[in-house]
Amino acid sequence: MTNADESGGSDEILDAEIVPTPPTGPAPGTLPDPDYTDSGVPTFDFVRDKIENRITTAIGSQELAEASAEGQSVDEMMRKRDEAAKKRLEEIRKSMGS
Repeated sequence: MTNADESGGSDEILDAEIVPTPPTGPAPGTLPDPDYTDSGVPTFDFVRDKIENRITTAIGSQELAEASAEGQSVDEMMRKRDEAAKKRLEEIRKSMGS
C-alpha cells in the first residue's frame, strides 16, 4: 500500500487561487474618526474633553444636591453631628484632665 492509498487521496495536483486579504483601516470613501488616530488610539483632545465633561457633570450634580431640600437637610445633620462630636470630645478631655 502506498502513501496516497493510505490517505484515500490521489497524486493529482490541485489548482488553487490566492485570494488577497482586504486592506485594514477605514473603508474607501469614508472619513476617519477625528477622535482616534489611524491605529485606534484616542487623541489628547478627545480624552481631555471627556474628562472635562465628567468634571462639570460632577460639579453640577453636587450643586443640585446642595440646592435641594434633601441636600440641605443632610448638611444640617452633618453640622449637628460635628457639634455633638466636639462637645463629646471636650467632655472626654475634661474627664481625663481631672
